[in-house]
Amino acid sequence: MPSLSAGERAELGLRAAGGLMYRQDKVWSRHSDDKVDIAHTLAGVLRTLGHALPLDLPFTALSIGSSNEPQFRILESACRGGLYLLDIEDAALAVVEERVRRQHTPHVRAVRGDYREVFRDEASVLRFRDEHLGGGRLTLITLHHSLYYSPQPFWRGLFANLYDHLLAREPGPGPAGAIHAVLMASASDDPTSTTWLYNHFAGGFFGHHNDQDLRACATELAADPHFADAQVLAKSSRVEFFVDDFEQFMAVVWMILLHPTVHRFTEGQQREVIEWVYANLWSRGLPLVQVQDHLVIYRGTGVPGLI
Repeated sequence: MPSLSAGERAELGLRAAGGLMYRQDKVWSRHSDDKVDIAHTLAGVLRTLGHALPLDLPFTALSIGSSNEPQFRILESACRGGLYLLDIEDAALAVVEERVRRQHTPHVRAVRGDYREVFRDEASVLRFRDEHLGGGRLTLITLHHSLYYSPQPFWRGLFANLYDHLLAREPGPGPAGAIHAVLMASASDDPTSTTWLYNHFAGGFFGHHNDQDLRACATELAADPHFADAQVLAKSSRVEFFVDDFEQFMAVVWMILLHPTVHRFTEGQQREVIEWVYANLWSRGLPLVQVQDHLVIYRGTGVPGLI
């Protein structure tokens, strides 16, 4: 990697800290295999549903916290009955809306909203179903890296409400529909990992450590009588990110550290993060590693689900 002076790396890193999240996510998507990893599992989910459901049944999907939806091509083509992209960031949805107009895909609809409010309880979920889905239900619901923005105690109610009130429940043994969630693993002792980076800096500056454990959530849901008619499956995978542009590399670091959406690092704290990342990762050409957990909930046990 080219050598950067202290001033150069500070300027690039501080500038990256002010970037929009959907642009940070675009860098992550382009220079990591995260979206490829998600797509592999998503394809398995769609294969399972395609095997279990009638060929003439149009699939519908909701992507929660969709950003500008890197999985757009898969979901748009597979879910011709309707694809709903829910996100809080106007800039991200503007990208989707422009694409929908340009590529003539009116079955794709952008919905602005904070899922923590939109799905906070049963009444809110039913209101969303009536206002945006015409009272209908969905074949597929995805939460790809969006659970970061809600505490783990919120998840059980979220999954239960999505399962009860939004996910399809066609007659027969199923699966009738599926929920697919992806999240960074909660613990790691690898200093090149996103989990370690978050726990080190968010813990050091804000006393906050990653306590969001999707694998533990999967274990709890599998034992929950509420999901007795479901297949609850989980796995972990490893992805890597690297780009030889330090500003872009730091843009992804700030996204991982949830700055400034959750934690607001001071300029002094930002400079400390920048120096650590430059010395320990980027200048040495080391990738940022992410171990991430997948959870799939299938309604129905008649066909074994893929994950």
